[in-house]
Amino acid sequence: MAARLLEVYLDLLSQPCRAVSLLLGCTSIPHTVRTVALRRGEQRSPEFTKLNPMQKVPVLVDNGFVLKESDAILKYLASKYDVPDHWYPRQPEKRARVDEYTAWHHSNTRPHAAKVFILEVLLPTQTGSPVDEGRLSRALSELDDTLVKMESMFLRRQPFLCGDDITLADLLAVCELMQPLGGGRDVLKDRPPLQRWRSRVQAAVGEHFDRAHAVLYALRDRQRARL
Repeated sequence: MAARLLEVYLDLLSQPCRAVSLLLGCTSIPHTVRTVALRRGEQRSPEFTKLNPMQKVPVLVDNGFVLKESDAILKYLASKYDVPDHWYPRQPEKRARVDEYTAWHHSNTRPHAAKVFILEVLLPTQTGSPVDEGRLSRALSELDDTLVKMESMFLRRQPFLCGDDITLADLLAVCELMQPLGGGRDVLKDRPPLQRWRSRVQAAVGEHFDRAHAVLYALRDRQRARL
């Protein structure tokens, strides 16, 4: 029987790509990484566009099966491969809690944290124009509202977003909330409950956390050097 060939197309400056990378690292699923450098426009190449006409990462190719979207990829990996049950529990109520957060995530944590990074780092870098402080202030206010809801709706008195153990939800969330750090902004610095949660996530994934975020740390250091 031929060996399975699992490939993932990633750029670790992308938050969802880091979430996929963290799960693969933590679960030791054998795979090959194909780097797609977004800053060089490699996602627009004819070869990659055949895989994903939306020209976005991550993309998974598992023995010829092509899957897009980080949420779907994470849940596929957890369901298809022999990974610890806590990542995406089989018990229906526990699994539903993960699905509840991931559904909320895509219209709350993801766009609001990403917008801060786009306004503070990406647009000024691409255009050479100064940060639009008015738009940034509004984006930070939207993100702050999201962080309040994360604490009150999801963390409450439990250590992780969906219960007592780390899940896919925590990976998606932490990678988004780390993203503004690329501009030197720690959006959790005034939120001790979320700081403690981030520390628990970092401890749970171990060395994979800093490895996945190395490109973001490098961007932060370059931004600081320009100041």
